[in-house]
Amino acid sequence: MILLRLIDEINIFIGKTVSFLIYAGIVVLCFEVVARYGFGQPTLWAHGYTQRIFGAYFVLVGAYTLIKRDHVRVDIFLNTRSPRVNAGLDLLNCAFLILWGVVLTQEGWLFFEDAWSFNEHDDSALGHPMWPIKLSLFLGSLLITVQGIAEAIRSIVLIINPYADVKRSGVA
Repeated sequence: MILLRLIDEINIFIGKTVSFLIYAGIVVLCFEVVARYGFGQPTLWAHGYTQRIFGAYFVLVGAYTLIKRDHVRVDIFLNTRSPRVNAGLDLLNCAFLILWGVVLTQEGWLFFEDAWSFNEHDDSALGHPMWPIKLSLFLGSLLITVQGIAEAIRSIVLIINPYADVKRSGVA
């Protein structure tokens, strides 16, 4: 269980740290609105930066959101059965998450590798490099996959012993 708590702690730290990107995105958006509508001088860069900021934010907080159990869930079948059945359904969900995560992590790495190798830039006037956002896709999907594996292990433990202590770190 020490390894599971370490995975939680890492993802909680990254999630809380990355959550501050939302403020950077707000600042950029407010600057663009004031520049565009207040001074009639829209920027060339704000749209691209807000896409990158919010894109990175979205993928990098995924594992933290999983820990907090804040992803959209259909609880019609969950939490209405015995602890073992709930753990089994959670394990099934985790299996799909892990499959999706492995594929996305692999593809994210290939996207990053190509962007880095070919010095890929976007087609905007400023030609921003693409590798940072593609790196965040790889890292975010890797983090959520590892967290999914930790959740699957917790589910297996609960299937075997429904009253086991498998608390998540930093979660009430």
